[in-house]
Amino acid sequence: MNSLIIKLQDRLNGLFPGLIVVGTIAAAAGFLSLHYKAPVMLFALLIGIAFNFLATDERCAQGIEFSSKKILRFGVALLGFRVTLDQILGLGTNVLLLVPILVLSSITISWFIAKLMGRRYLFGLLTACAVSICGAAAALAVASVLPNWKDRHRDTLFVVVCVTALSTFAMIAYPILFSVGGFSDVEIGILIGATIHDVAQVVGAGYAVSNETGDVATFIKLLRISMLPFIVIIIALLLKGDDELGTISPKAFPWFALGFALCLIVNSIGFIPQMLTGFLADISQWFLVFAIAGLGISTSLKSMMELGGKSIALMVLQTVALLGIAVLAVSTDFI
Repeated sequence: MNSLIIKLQDRLNGLFPGLIVVGTIAAAAGFLSLHYKAPVMLFALLIGIAFNFLATDERCAQGIEFSSKKILRFGVALLGFRVTLDQILGLGTNVLLLVPILVLSSITISWFIAKLMGRRYLFGLLTACAVSICGAAAALAVASVLPNWKDRHRDTLFVVVCVTALSTFAMIAYPILFSVGGFSDVEIGILIGATIHDVAQVVGAGYAVSNETGDVATFIKLLRISMLPFIVIIIALLLKGDDELGTISPKAFPWFALGFALCLIVNSIGFIPQMLTGFLADISQWFLVFAIAGLGISTSLKSMMELGGKSIALMVLQTVALLGIAVLAVSTDFI
């Protein structure tokens, strides 16, 4: 018993310095986001990059790695408290069919675009899932089950930065674009929820049009988020046993994806008070901010710049492809 306590103390002592650094960055990002109305994850990334020199500090390394891996997985699991089955089923049969088709077709087309542009197989899969499902959260979740490759942290952070920037641009441009296109408020809500990558930007864009648009956009986005655990598990199973990529061990299986599904079910049943579910949803958001701050510290700005404009062009093309699929579905009265 005493040996177990000593091991636990040693573990906590090893994690503490890094967690303090990551927590300070997350708190600073939250403060700046609150006062300057910009995405908190973007601030966490930028501040984290500025502290890249701490990534090689032995005192901080364990806590930083813990934040970018373990805390990340808890954060993704707790995302289940942001959606309920009633919200999903209340969208109607056609919408319930649209979102899985949209996500799967977007992932397929996005991966094919990456292949045509000569990008690494795993990098193409990472960008495709980030664009098609839920932006930064999807990028972090999918990266956690992909086999290791050179510059994995750099590539993941690049995707997070790029998808966040594209979401911010879309939040401003899409409401104007869809309004000029003559779509109704409900149709605009569907398009916003189906095409903007991150939740915060979906909410901002939707309610900038009308309350009805905001409600519809949020529900559609939550339905896209509900696809995340299934996609992560499918990817893990497909990569299992691949001689080129390595195997996925039981330890590496995405149990956090099943945790997401469990949280969604618990939230849907109403087993715990709404105030507590809201608190847990907020905890999920902050866990993801911690994870991104940890990734930011782990990756240098110089290494990110080495990816160049071709990788940015890839994600822009993938975003345009997603937009085209969604507009086609709404314009052809599929919904």
